[in-house]
Amino acid sequence: MAKGSLAVIGGGVIGLSVARRAALDGWVVHVHRSDETGSSWVAGGMLAPHSEGWPGEERLLRLGLASLRLWHSGFLDGLPDSVVTARESLVVAVDRADAADLKTVGEWLAAQGHPVEPTTAAREIEPLLAQGIRHGFRAETELAVDNRAMVDALAGHCERLGVRWAPPVAELTDTEADAVVIANGIDAPSLWPGLPIRPVKGEVLRLRWRRGCMPVPQRVIRARVHGRQVYLVPRHDGVVVGATQYEHGRDTAPAVTGVRELLDDACAVMPALGEYEFAECAAGLRPMTPDGLPLVGRLDERTLIAGGHGRNGFLLAPWTAEAILGELNGVPLPEADVVGGAVRVR
Repeated sequence: MAKGSLAVIGGGVIGLSVARRAALDGWVVHVHRSDETGSSWVAGGMLAPHSEGWPGEERLLRLGLASLRLWHSGFLDGLPDSVVTARESLVVAVDRADAADLKTVGEWLAAQGHPVEPTTAAREIEPLLAQGIRHGFRAETELAVDNRAMVDALAGHCERLGVRWAPPVAELTDTEADAVVIANGIDAPSLWPGLPIRPVKGEVLRLRWRRGCMPVPQRVIRARVHGRQVYLVPRHDGVVVGATQYEHGRDTAPAVTGVRELLDDACAVMPALGEYEFAECAAGLRPMTPDGLPLVGRLDERTLIAGGHGRNGFLLAPWTAEAILGELNGVPLPEADVVGGAVRVR
């Protein structure tokens, strides 16, 4: 028996995850989405709360770890195994200052009760690393997914559950559903003015394996390169390299400086990538909040927000779906204690 009708505005990983979870729970769901690709199409697809963490981000770490557990305990049910492209992260440092940063992160994680496994022999774990790279740590529970395959798989599962597609809306009154979830990324403030969500640009590259090249790494490689961060995420046909991060309005044109730095840093970490095909360069707009925490909760009796996930949309998708379902059913998640911007998330 249907619990009620739900309109989800936004067809990225967050909107589709919310729609799927609600449909599984018995809601009649419509997803309002456009044909344009958003930030989910450009993402690296890392599920990496340990290796993304930094002192001062304790609440984000807790959310990320809670959501990673959901990835491991059922969120992938009904989806093809092929969406997962890596089941471990290796975080490495190029120089001594980078190694000191990694030590800081490792000590902070241990202080939070989530120690990682340090190593001074990173090339024994990943032989394709550049000579001289020794220091790092392993995060063995972290995952990576093919972001595009994941979005397609979620959409397919939604269809099998009876979720219907609908065109974008300009006003919340354009839908007559019992409840509405705003999950359209950087466009959320257009539907609810005052939401503290802004676009933050990030370039991402795709390098394709070619015959005769060294093989694709089997784990995510995250590196600090002279203070900058770069990640290498396996795909079935190559590697995703990312990502820059800076404020530039709604500009999605890749910039030469950002692309050059990503290529230089990627090859400094794994020189064999220089033989791969340069297949794609794209830029996406992450929906960021002032404090870096997502906005997930109720705005009024009918309207909920699931936005502002920044660089962690894929990681936090399962937790967000559970939190929204809890709000819809009147049983909020006990760990939903994050304050994001102006929205109180219990």
